[in-house]
Amino acid sequence: VEANTIVSDAVISACEKGNKWRAALDLFAVTLQSNVKLDPVTFNATISACQKAGKWQKALQLFSMTAQNMLELDTITCSAVISVCEKGHATQQALLLFSSMAQSRVELNRLTFNATISACEKGGEWEKALQHLGVMLHSR
Repeated sequence: VEANTIVSDAVISACEKGNKWRAALDLFAVTLQSNVKLDPVTFNATISACQKAGKWQKALQLFSMTAQNMLELDTITCSAVISVCEKGHATQQALLLFSSMAQSRVELNRLTFNATISACEKGGEWEKALQHLGVMLHSR
């Protein structure tokens, strides 16, 4: 990992922890324009900043950029985006992401299932919530 990547990650993480989502997005944009190598930490911290601010559409935009930057899906990033969708009442997006995780063989952990089940609950999809609960309990 390049030194500039580590510095950018640290500053974006600080913005996220300080609830400064706009500053995190601005720094992300500068990092992207500066040709600094982006890594999962860069995306995770920026997505988390959006999550805390309830900016689920921004988080989904960032998430879609992970593929463009040749980054593999990981459990942390996907779970964070599902959680953002849950908070934004974007149930269908959460379910699509959960399905893509399973298809891509990304590890599905308790956080992933909890966020997906909560998204189903908030979206009035109680049958899907029960279905995911059953899958979670069966996978133990």
